[in-house]
Amino acid sequence: MHYMLMCCIDENAWNEMAPAVRDNVMRDYDALIQELVKNGRYVSGGKLRSAATATTVRYKGGRPVLTDGPFAETKEQLGGYHVVECADIDEAIAVAQRIPPLRVGGTVEVRPLEKSTI
Repeated sequence: MHYMLMCCIDENAWNEMAPAVRDNVMRDYDALIQELVKNGRYVSGGKLRSAATATTVRYKGGRPVLTDGPFAETKEQLGGYHVVECADIDEAIAVAQRIPPLRVGGTVEVRPLEKSTI
């Protein structure tokens, strides 16, 4: 089963952290991803650019409306995602609990992916 791990963090707090702290977190992050690749659990993922670069698309009155910025005003922003192959939700949660930004205030939402009909 594939699970999406959506990684969120307060971008302002992240940017205000000491560079050494951020570097340490990202080094540990790289090690985790390499381990998941090696053991065949890593399917895909990516780091997103700042929420300030986002454009949100909605429909109002039957017409598309574009808005600069993320889809919602929140303290935390989606910073990246990973799709992992796990036997069950418990295994996916165990992987999510190892994501390094958690220790500096990040959050990870774990959600199973629907099977594709394609």
